[in-house]
Amino acid sequence: MESDESPQLKGFVIITLPPANNPSLGKTVTAFTLSDSPSTSPQQPHQTAEQIQPPQIPIGLNQLPSRRVLIHKSRLVLVLVAVSLVALILSLSASPTSTLFELRSSDDDDRNPSSFILPLYPKLASGDTLERDIELKLGRFVDFNEGKVVSLLDDGVRVSKITKSVSVAATTESTSVLPVRGNTYPDGLYYTYILVGSPPRPYFLDMDTGSDLSWIQCDAPCTSCAKGAHPFYKPKKGNIIPSKDSLCVEVQRSGSCHNCQQCDYEVEYADHSSSMGVLARDELHLKVLNGSMIKLKVAFGCAYDQQGVLLSTLAKTDGILGLSRAKVSLPSQLASQGIINNVVGHCLNTDASGGGYMFLGDELVPYWEMAWVPMLNISYMNSYLTEVSKVTCGSKQLTLDGMNNGAGRVVFDSGSSFTYFSRQAYSDLVATVEGALGESLVQDESDTTLPICWRADFPIRSVEDVKQFFKPLTLQFGRKWWMASTKLKIPPEGYLIISNKGNVCLGILDGSRVHDGTTVILGDISLRGQLVVYDNVNHKIGWVQSDCVKPQQRFNTLPFV
Repeated sequence: MESDESPQLKGFVIITLPPANNPSLGKTVTAFTLSDSPSTSPQQPHQTAEQIQPPQIPIGLNQLPSRRVLIHKSRLVLVLVAVSLVALILSLSASPTSTLFELRSSDDDDRNPSSFILPLYPKLASGDTLERDIELKLGRFVDFNEGKVVSLLDDGVRVSKITKSVSVAATTESTSVLPVRGNTYPDGLYYTYILVGSPPRPYFLDMDTGSDLSWIQCDAPCTSCAKGAHPFYKPKKGNIIPSKDSLCVEVQRSGSCHNCQQCDYEVEYADHSSSMGVLARDELHLKVLNGSMIKLKVAFGCAYDQQGVLLSTLAKTDGILGLSRAKVSLPSQLASQGIINNVVGHCLNTDASGGGYMFLGDELVPYWEMAWVPMLNISYMNSYLTEVSKVTCGSKQLTLDGMNNGAGRVVFDSGSSFTYFSRQAYSDLVATVEGALGESLVQDESDTTLPICWRADFPIRSVEDVKQFFKPLTLQFGRKWWMASTKLKIPPEGYLIISNKGNVCLGILDGSRVHDGTTVILGDISLRGQLVVYDNVNHKIGWVQSDCVKPQQRFNTLPFV
């Protein structure tokens, strides 16, 4: 005779394995309990495998559950198993190049690196208008012409001068953290300091993810240099890199001069400024997270001839810190020597005083809380580039020029003061913004701080006073329907400044004549308030909101000097 009584407790476990291409996500263990008795104490729905006790319910002939109850429970089990299988299939289908959120802690890595921190310092503004001080780097090496030798170093090392070009050419792992100073307005750049030479001497360098080569103004002698923050670097004969050095090929794209005693270069930037010099190698001194100092030999530019906007920005700095993907960049050199994993990060705070920090190495990367997008690998570009599928201002979608298969391109460039949109996207943005302003704010053409500035009939002390009139910008990455799109949200503070005249100005500029004219360039103004990481090991770019005061509470204060 069948009994209508069902067991008081029935349990089962579903184990979801991680994706094959990302085992760091771990497996999921889910326990479910079913009970027909109201007196059964409630069970926790999620337990670890060790906490789950298998039910000890002997089932004899007189304890079999009714057929109706069994069918009901079997259906419920099948539904739950089916849902779990669908979730598993979707997770396995994710491509390594797809847009993703990575939930991984740096503690999961087998390595245990220490860290380097770099400082960023303030620069005095040069006037009320930014027109001649706006920085736009994205430097490119100009083809080398070995035929013109015009000067000598003091110790007799020959230096070749290169013909000017008018247009821009299309062992122990550690982490170093450096404090950052500067701001978007009125200074127009963020910079850090490094210690070079023996004995070590400090130099202030612009932090630039869009430049390949780091260089310091150099007494070789110097033919066109700004005053700078410190005395010029003075190389010895032994510091000059010969033309046969492997890094010389990286700065002389058309081929090195095998008959020259040194490696000459010229870099031209998107703002048509330029720097010329000779490649040198000297000791770089870095402080790791445990407080110890290390020194190693690195190559950099001994720059003796600067032209254009660089001469004004070098009034309080000494050169540029190249942080791109190129082999000659500082992070790539450190990685090639086994000092760090090739990862760069920076965090620029939104305070009026500016500042922040940057680091070389991956120990301080909070992988588990960052949003990530794939980094595009284009042979002729060393910038940090990715694809964007949509840009909106509020609910209004902006038109992206140069779309390829439904995606445009975005460059993350800490060497540019402001952000640049393609012509149509910029036109759409201005129309959308002015349409929302109504009569609240009126254009003030007498204010030449930036191309578009608005005045109000009330005092404007900060962006906070007018942000209610402006919509946030959203950049959307990722195009596959089964993946959640990754978004970078830029608040009004990320594209507006307050001028010295008390007006609010648009910090996004027309980029139709910049770079290739179709790529969005995210400059310092839009990167503030975010920890941005460039992971050259896994070829991805990530970000997460941050106050940018100090990294992960590891320091009471940053090592400013």
